[in-house]
Amino acid sequence: MGVEVERKFLVSGAGWRDLVARSAPIRQGYLLAEPQKVVRVRQFGQRAFLTIKGKQTGLARPEFEYVIPPTDAPGLLRMCSGVVEKVRYDLSVPAALWTVDVFEGANAGLVVLEIEDEPGQDRVSALTRADLPAWVGEEVSEDFAYTNAALSKKPFSTWERA
Repeated sequence: MGVEVERKFLVSGAGWRDLVARSAPIRQGYLLAEPQKVVRVRQFGQRAFLTIKGKQTGLARPEFEYVIPPTDAPGLLRMCSGVVEKVRYDLSVPAALWTVDVFEGANAGLVVLEIEDEPGQDRVSALTRADLPAWVGEEVSEDFAYTNAALSKKPFSTWERA
């Protein structure tokens, strides 16, 4: 069984752009999207995946990901109730995987940093505010509204913001 261990933060500046190593467009939709479990279809550049995620406990959740033929992804995405579009930027940061997602379409304006760790490592959970660059904003790791599954149902553009 795979395990995903990650923290999410809003991005409040552009300083991350100097750290970009590569980027790729992503289109993803959800065949099932509940707080306890999700089944996702993702086109990631020229590749495609089917991912099943379980209930999040703290920063970790079970995750199973399978490569699918890229030609199957469009048909599966049409079966989804909502599709999230974004560009993912991988950052050159030592220790852990740092990615910035810049959302497009109905979620335009939302920019989120994900810091992902290997299971059994404590690099992500041990991060403190002092360890993070100034462009890293509020932590939203445990706020379901900021999950891609939730954004596929209630896009960022529909949120009431002060």
